[in-house]
Amino acid sequence: MTTTHEVFNQAEALADSDPSADEALLDALHREGAGWAEKDVRAAGELAGSAHTLELARLANTHHPVLHTHDRVGRRVDEVEFHPAWHALMATAVGLGLTGAAWRDERPGAHVARAATGFVWGQAEAGHMCPIEMTYAVVPALRHAPELAAAYEPLLASTEYDPTAAAPLTKRGLLAGMSMTEKQGGSDVRANTSRAEPAGDGSYAITGHKWFTSAPTCDLFLVLAYAPGGLSCFLLPRVLPDGSRNAMRLMRLKDKLGNRSNASSELEYERATGFLVGEEGRGVRTIIEMVNGTRLDVALAGAAGMRAALLAAVHQTTQRHAFGRALVDQPAMTAVLADMTLESEAATLLTMRVAGAADRAVRGDATESAFRRVAVALAKYWVCKRAPVLAAEALECFGGNGYIEDSVMPRLYREAPLGSIWEGSGNVVALDVLRALSREPATLPAFLAELDLAAGADRHLDAARTRLAEELHAPERPEAGARRTVELMALTLQASLLVRHSPPSVADAFCASRLGGDWGSSFGTLSPSVDARAIVARATPVLVPR
Repeated sequence: MTTTHEVFNQAEALADSDPSADEALLDALHREGAGWAEKDVRAAGELAGSAHTLELARLANTHHPVLHTHDRVGRRVDEVEFHPAWHALMATAVGLGLTGAAWRDERPGAHVARAATGFVWGQAEAGHMCPIEMTYAVVPALRHAPELAAAYEPLLASTEYDPTAAAPLTKRGLLAGMSMTEKQGGSDVRANTSRAEPAGDGSYAITGHKWFTSAPTCDLFLVLAYAPGGLSCFLLPRVLPDGSRNAMRLMRLKDKLGNRSNASSELEYERATGFLVGEEGRGVRTIIEMVNGTRLDVALAGAAGMRAALLAAVHQTTQRHAFGRALVDQPAMTAVLADMTLESEAATLLTMRVAGAADRAVRGDATESAFRRVAVALAKYWVCKRAPVLAAEALECFGGNGYIEDSVMPRLYREAPLGSIWEGSGNVVALDVLRALSREPATLPAFLAELDLAAGADRHLDAARTRLAEELHAPERPEAGARRTVELMALTLQASLLVRHSPPSVADAFCASRLGGDWGSSFGTLSPSVDARAIVARATPVLVPR
């Protein structure tokens, strides 16, 4: 074959790298009490960045799940077929202890260790993390039913992945999901029409529909339905103890914008067997324990996606040349990358700080519990709002190559908006923050005390803290201003963490731009005086010889 030209000045894919070689993350791991887990986090990073894992991610997103409602002779089966790559990713995630293992680990920092491990592993592929995250989050809600928790929690904490459809207590490990929303309700779960009738043997017969149930092949689900005593929470197994299928009918899989490797479904229950978790009439209060866990994981996923997109952009611009030098060395491009690095590092510090608060709250720290109550919602709201903006800018760093499916960027771009929608959209979460501040008196002093740890370190931060305190102490907080208030809270909290824990080049630039007004309306509009090269150096991928 005749060769028409030589291929050069094209960037190779970012493979065989180590996303755990992240100074901000590792510092936070130690600071939040889980330095003992660094070896495990680093091992997860080497797995996540390997060419083998990235190929599994590609395959899982190329070969989407397929629903089989019936077998060849017409029997109802309600099975979802996944590509083997999905199962390989799931097996690794479960093996890393990312499901319920942290709940049975008595070491301080166990939940922080899990958060950091999930942060680096999740950079490889986000879709399979949905059932992983729900399995982690179901444990505290399930503890409202001690007998059920005693039976199922050890299997939810297992590090063995068992995808077989069998009675839960016969398996080596379990996965859990959540069925809350319905066609007519969405976030207004009290609009549910599903009904739960006492069956006379301690179980309930549940009939109704659910508009969004992710990972319908999980073994257990927390379900909301109206019992005689009001809206209640139930544990619904996919397979009953006698090995028969529960009356859970999969209607169709959602054809989603992103998160394509994961199966999200519409389903119906026809007198399906469920078991009460908590008290009748207190279903929302019970299941909110699970939602708090999934909100933290959604924020972590947003931060992980930001870091993955940033690393890909820096790698691309380091290899690609124009006008006689690498793109990364072009001052305008350096400014863009530096600005994205600030955003990513702020997201990492925020989510890890919340993970630390969650760990200490579980262990009985009342102040950290109050701080977590608002901080987890702040992190979920703000990080998930910023993730799509950063993903779009990172894609632009690739030029036309980033718009092609062969690159990882379209997948990262499609995944980025997900966090703002799942586990409460922006308005729902912002209003939840205001509600917590109004109804739970310990939350406001705990939040302001956290900001005070950075008092006097930066004039922009001090001014923002003063302005924010005045706003939060106002007698009324109008709903229309909820997003504005929550945004300022998140930015001020991020700035306080950066001032205390990141290099001055990073902290000063963040405070001046995000709080001081020395910023434009898009990435790359930092003051020309910032040390952009020093900032970008914190996002340079570390390659691992294989």
